[in-house]
Amino acid sequence: MSLEHDISGAIAWRGDEVSAEVGHFTLPDAARVELMNVAKLLAANPLPTIALDAAEFELSACAAYLTGIKRELDDGHGFALIDGFPIEEAGRDVVLALYYLLAQLIARPVAQSWDGKMIYDVRDTGKPAGNGVRPDVTNAHQNLHTDNSYNLCPPDYVALLCLQTAMEGGVSRIVSFARAHNQMRQQHPTLLPRLYDDYVFDRQREHAPDDVMYIRHPLFEWDGQVLRGRLSRRMVRQGYELASETPDEPGLEAIDALEEIMNGPGRAKEFNFQPGQIQIVNNRTLGHSRTGFTDWPEPERKRHLVRLWLRDRGRRFYNG
Repeated sequence: MSLEHDISGAIAWRGDEVSAEVGHFTLPDAARVELMNVAKLLAANPLPTIALDAAEFELSACAAYLTGIKRELDDGHGFALIDGFPIEEAGRDVVLALYYLLAQLIARPVAQSWDGKMIYDVRDTGKPAGNGVRPDVTNAHQNLHTDNSYNLCPPDYVALLCLQTAMEGGVSRIVSFARAHNQMRQQHPTLLPRLYDDYVFDRQREHAPDDVMYIRHPLFEWDGQVLRGRLSRRMVRQGYELASETPDEPGLEAIDALEEIMNGPGRAKEFNFQPGQIQIVNNRTLGHSRTGFTDWPEPERKRHLVRLWLRDRGRRFYNG
């Protein structure tokens, strides 16, 4: 269903209208104490990280605090930057387990690849982006997109824990689909409905060997309450190539217009990640990108983020 009116509320924001405090959270002392207690417990009782269940640990202060963060993700601006995660105090061996447990208080972690990878290291592998090579394992600039736009059941939220920053660049940017929709309606009313019709997406070979290599899905969906988006120009271009189809001109013009609006001055909110910070974005209501970066020459200093995909819909399988 195509939406024919403007979207109001906190989700329809511009970056230059959002104060620095919006979406910024700091874990309270009580939550940090709980996490350190869990760290001690895990040190004495090792278990694979993906086997950990937050319900089995005393995390009531964390859960109470993350209720407000979840509200901001769902009913507010759609993003959160969390400070105060005890990355140094807990140590690298345990910090991923704490991160995995904390994220469960937002939603359930799910597979990030068809073969079931649950925890994903975001760092440059030196490979060029292309079919079968995700842009997040390169140092190249990423266009605005949603994670897993080409999947049957994309994650509702994307969480990133920063372990190391790049020597230069790698700035995180987020943009509101709702505000972009409103601008499309004002500037390109004849193109807006095309975003609600199907595009062809390359599935990046993340499927069973005998599955079709592409899917068809609209970029925008309106359920009567929330505007949800899927966006990846590269996956769409490759999808049409895989399907041996020529994309329609209105479809290309609609993507061009949408990206021009979303990349316009003042649209994006930017973050310079610091070690120990956790960023969580609503992957269905916001587009996000990352500037290209130059890494440190020393392997131990190279940019390193750890990503989780979170959703409570479907099963934990990659395809839901």
